[in-house]
Amino acid sequence: MKFLALQPFVPAGKEFELSKQFFVELGFKIRWESEGYAGLESGECRFILQHFDNREFAENFMLTVTIENSDIFYKEVIEKHLPEKFGIRINPPSIQSYGKEVNIIDIAGVCWHFVEG
Repeated sequence: MKFLALQPFVPAGKEFELSKQFFVELGFKIRWESEGYAGLESGECRFILQHFDNREFAENFMLTVTIENSDIFYKEVIEKHLPEKFGIRINPPSIQSYGKEVNIIDIAGVCWHFVEG
């Protein structure tokens, strides 16, 4: 059996529309929407944003996204003023055992590891 794709359901938190807007401004495109769900993608990276609000779950949910350049990614997020616009937290690029990463805590509290590939 060959696995073809993995598309996690990511909680959006209380503000589903704001969360969708954040991910679009981050660089994802909405490919489809259904009541309480939105399929987002950028290149080969896909996930399903779910209108689900459970802070404890979200704060224990983590994802890794491989990116080309962590310094450029960080600069773009800062230049778009996404932390101020959406109340997200972002850490500058740092070296980890698995690579150089930019860490973002999104609107719902999900921890995203954007790791240079």
